[in-house]
Amino acid sequence: MLRLPRLEGIGINKRDFTLVFTLLFNVLTWSYLIMKTMSSLAFDLSFIYSFQAIFAIATLGSGMAGSFLSEKIGRMRLLYWWLVLGLVSSGLLALASNAASVYFSMLYIVLGIAFGIGMPSCLAYLADHTHVENRGRVSAIIFLASNLAVAPFALMFTEFSLTMGAMVIMAWRGLGLLVFVLLKRPDEEKKMSEPSKNQSFGKVVHDRSFTLYLFPWFMFNLIDIFERPILNRIGAEFLEFSKMVEPLVAILSIMLGGLLADRIGRKRVVIYGFVSLGVAYAVIGLANQNPLSWYFYMLIDGVAYGILWLIFLLVMWGDLSEHGIREKYYVIGTTPFLIAPVLPVIMAPLSTMVEAGGVLSLASFFLFLAVLPLMYAPETLPEKKIELRRLRGYLEQAKKLKDKYPGK
Repeated sequence: MLRLPRLEGIGINKRDFTLVFTLLFNVLTWSYLIMKTMSSLAFDLSFIYSFQAIFAIATLGSGMAGSFLSEKIGRMRLLYWWLVLGLVSSGLLALASNAASVYFSMLYIVLGIAFGIGMPSCLAYLADHTHVENRGRVSAIIFLASNLAVAPFALMFTEFSLTMGAMVIMAWRGLGLLVFVLLKRPDEEKKMSEPSKNQSFGKVVHDRSFTLYLFPWFMFNLIDIFERPILNRIGAEFLEFSKMVEPLVAILSIMLGGLLADRIGRKRVVIYGFVSLGVAYAVIGLANQNPLSWYFYMLIDGVAYGILWLIFLLVMWGDLSEHGIREKYYVIGTTPFLIAPVLPVIMAPLSTMVEAGGVLSLASFFLFLAVLPLMYAPETLPEKKIELRRLRGYLEQAKKLKDKYPGK
């Protein structure tokens, strides 16, 4: 078989990178287009949280089912039928105009299944085709490209009718299917279609290293949802501005997070993210009348979001799991992120009953508290890799100095 050259700097051959990139880039942009279209069709904004809850539950439930299906029929077969399901279900959007709430609910269920049933296997495929020392960079490239594509896709869809938009989304998912069929290797399909290790969700939860990282990740999502209504209440004008700037900061920090995760380790990067976000909440709680505190919060919040989302959605659970059981790690690991859109229904009334400054300071305290489990969590990037990278950095600096001062 023809051996393709390795992609310089990230340690993955071109075929594997193209296939991994296509799978994730295609589904992430597809999910954005789906949710954007559905949100624009919502006939009553009071139902939007209910629809999001339906989508989250369908995604989570189908993800669990998909992790078992992957063991039974093989990951490659599941990924193939997942892409087919995404293509077919996208066409249902064309019928959503002026539809009743029952159809909306059913459509959210179908789309949630079409997104969730293969997503754990897609993320596990990413983990299987990257080495631990380059997983952060590869994940960052894919995640960054997916986020950068959001803006042009959004602008393009403003010019489309619902039917045309549904056709474009179908074609986009179909393109992902075509690339998958062309690039998958028969030997890999046979290997990954074999039954994988059978490990229950209970064993995953009882993995001490996994739990030590899952708890802070859950706290991060919980605090964000609880504090968001309070920030909207005390800084409404500024937050309108931050909605444009902060996503850009988060996107730009994705690549930084990937590079740092592969250089100094995941644990340090996550701790820095939590501590800096805790400081930002403390500053905004103590000086929410000062514009500079809001700019500081906007910068830190954007950087922390970009880095923590990258690490906890794409990188961490692949580091902690082994080939054959990764789907279940990703299912549970992404659960806090999936249920986050549902929580405003519960948290919003509570946030109006408390004093803003005190609660923001309390959020800062809980973020610092969430760091404690991380102190006992193992570093998932081997220390030898960190030291080797550090040594290479020293050698490169020494070489530059030697070239700059050749006679000394």
